[in-house]
Amino acid sequence: MTSTVLIVDDDVAFRGLAARVLAAMGLQVVGEAGTWAEGAAAAAELRPDAALVDVGLPDGDGIALAEHLVALPWRPRVVVASSDPDATSTEAVRRFGAAGFMPKETLPDGGLAALLLGG
Repeated sequence: MTSTVLIVDDDVAFRGLAARVLAAMGLQVVGEAGTWAEGAAAAAELRPDAALVDVGLPDGDGIALAEHLVALPWRPRVVVASSDPDATSTEAVRRFGAAGFMPKETLPDGGLAALLLGG
């Protein structure tokens, strides 16, 4: 079962909100990153069970980062998020192994835990 999560998003306020939502769901946020490079480095160092990754990062494509993360040896579960509900789709991100896609506005609705936990 997933217990540790890395949040990768360039919006500090969103990272704080996501951390609170995840903690309320019983998940432990082990790290936060604001860029593609920071996210990749944090994942390698922290080895989280899962990651929540924003589509739009200042130094690269969050979808490419998600694809990179799911290929790591311990196979973390990755959920892609965006403030644009049309940025991608669950079907598109599942093609490379991510657990799914969530518009940021739906984050508190509880579906995130199911995606991160594999339920």
